[in-house]
Amino acid sequence: MPKSSPPLRTDNAPEPAKQSGAYTVDEVARVAGTTVRNVRAYQDRDLLMPPDKRGRVGIYNDSHVARLKLIHHLLARGYTLANIQDLIKAIDDGGDLRSILGLENAIGGPWSHERPRTYSLPELIKLFGPQAPNSLTRLTKLGLLERKGLSFVARNPAMLDAAAATVREGIPARDLIEVLEEARPHFDAIARALVAMVVRHLDRYDAGALPPATEMPALVDAIWRLRPLSTVFVENEILRALEEQSGAYLGGRVATILEQTLGRRTGATAPAEEVQTEAVEAEAAPVKPARKPRKPTTAAKKTRIASPAANKRAPKPVARKR
Repeated sequence: MPKSSPPLRTDNAPEPAKQSGAYTVDEVARVAGTTVRNVRAYQDRDLLMPPDKRGRVGIYNDSHVARLKLIHHLLARGYTLANIQDLIKAIDDGGDLRSILGLENAIGGPWSHERPRTYSLPELIKLFGPQAPNSLTRLTKLGLLERKGLSFVARNPAMLDAAAATVREGIPARDLIEVLEEARPHFDAIARALVAMVVRHLDRYDAGALPPATEMPALVDAIWRLRPLSTVFVENEILRALEEQSGAYLGGRVATILEQTLGRRTGATAPAEEVQTEAVEAEAAPVKPARKPRKPTTAAKKTRIASPAANKRAPKPVARKR
């Protein structure tokens, strides 16, 4: 039995625009992270609904992408294609197919509607310079590129273009890739936290049961409204962090320059300041009053008077003539 759940929408809540991509079989395979061969095989087993036809070309949409991602996820958890076929058949038979596909699309649909783009090796060298071949393995591991024969496919060309523009500004590709490799786990943790928050408040149903068909449309609408809000949170938080870190660097850099400038000025004027300091200290030193001469005593007077005579030689006596 489903647990009680709060109302998921209000009368004045805006209805989000639901984007529906249009993909060829090659494009839908790249977006969903699988191969054309697998897409064909899933269609033969009725795991994937057939595409719309435009002339002789089959056109897939975001519902196909969501179903392919669901199949891939179940395969990764150890289910066989036969298990998945039985599960999907039970889901399709037991509920409104349109509502179930809408829920799949809301949860597992692509968050970016960029078209994959194919690059040749010379094009990548032109974007990233002669060191591009050394970085291809790491770019492929990050999911920015996917090798296809002698060419490479970028699922998110805007990301690759931004990386190329960063390299043109003088930042080596290896440094940029190291930053992306270091940041990836942190972004994964943020995404897990946001998804867990939404699940706690929306998934109030038994683990082994789907939401009732009557509640499915409101649940789908709530998910579509929350998807763009989560990107707003992430974007604004990273902008705030970049602003704070840039400001901290600028403040520290200016402070260092000021300290060095003031230090040079202090060293150049040190002798003049020392002379001025000595002059100030001399002016501030107390002046001792001159000592008055002491009055000579009577004995001293007699000594000074007698001294000249005593110092003179006594005259020789004159002999008297006889």
